[in-house]
Amino acid sequence: MTKIVFLDRDTIGPAVTITRPSFPHEWVEYGKTPETEVAGRIREADIVITNKAPVREASIKAAPKLKMITVAATGYDVIDLAFAKERGIVVSNVRGYAVNTVPEHTFALIFALRRSIVGFREDVIAGEWQRANQFCFFNHPIRDLANSTIGIFGGGTLGQSVARIAKALGMKVMFAGRKGAAKAAEGYTPIETVLEEADIITLHMPLKPETRDLIGIEEFRRMKRHPLIINTARGGLVNEADLVTALDEGLIAGAGFDVLTKEPPAADNPLLTVLDRPNVILTPHVAWASDEAMQALWAQVIGHVENFEKGTPSNAL
Repeated sequence: MTKIVFLDRDTIGPAVTITRPSFPHEWVEYGKTPETEVAGRIREADIVITNKAPVREASIKAAPKLKMITVAATGYDVIDLAFAKERGIVVSNVRGYAVNTVPEHTFALIFALRRSIVGFREDVIAGEWQRANQFCFFNHPIRDLANSTIGIFGGGTLGQSVARIAKALGMKVMFAGRKGAAKAAEGYTPIETVLEEADIITLHMPLKPETRDLIGIEEFRRMKRHPLIINTARGGLVNEADLVTALDEGLIAGAGFDVLTKEPPAADNPLLTVLDRPNVILTPHVAWASDEAMQALWAQVIGHVENFEKGTPSNAL
């Protein structure tokens, strides 16, 4: 009988119905699995489901029956993909489930920062409205989105969805070309132009060796319009120490991040030192996690398992 091991159920919201495959199987589920325990837990598995629990070469070697790994996410950097392929193991991910939730979270951060919602809320709590002694006060900047320019890094499903919302709000949209490219591809703008002209920069791309530290101090110093920086994609795309420097030096207007290089954040993460600033918002990697999106994600996961069992793998990487 096929043995299926789900390594980290707690990473899927409690409102999600965890359906199981229709074919006969043994189901083993763990709330969380530290990396040191992955090998032991998947030793007898035929199929592994993981979201963030890493399945590296050593763990794969320890699982001689393993035939499939399905990742309950679009990003698959937690899997040693090259070694899995070498062993003939099918690896599938989920795609397109976050087409509403991530762009909506992106714009929630943009609206909150562009209109200084956090700062004004804190001021009201602190009694600033009463002390102002008039119907309003102007402690923080307020900027419209209409007629502003958004630079989108990543032209995939999520980047395109962000662009549709931006256009509906009357924004000018630019998709950034590849860093270091001699010429931007059709439909893309040279990255140098995006850095110099964008009022808002938002990231929607995977973390790869070539995209790590995509934005660092050199890029921040090119940002003539002091934009907002939004990252709902992957930690590591933006150098976090350089981001704090950019905030300190006024190179950018603010930052809205849903992802960090290490999650949960290490005690020495530089972003933790600026969380009390009204122009900084950090959310705990939840842009993907609307109830609707998570249920759609899980349906894909089980669909991939079913398809693999039928001999027709789907979303194989």
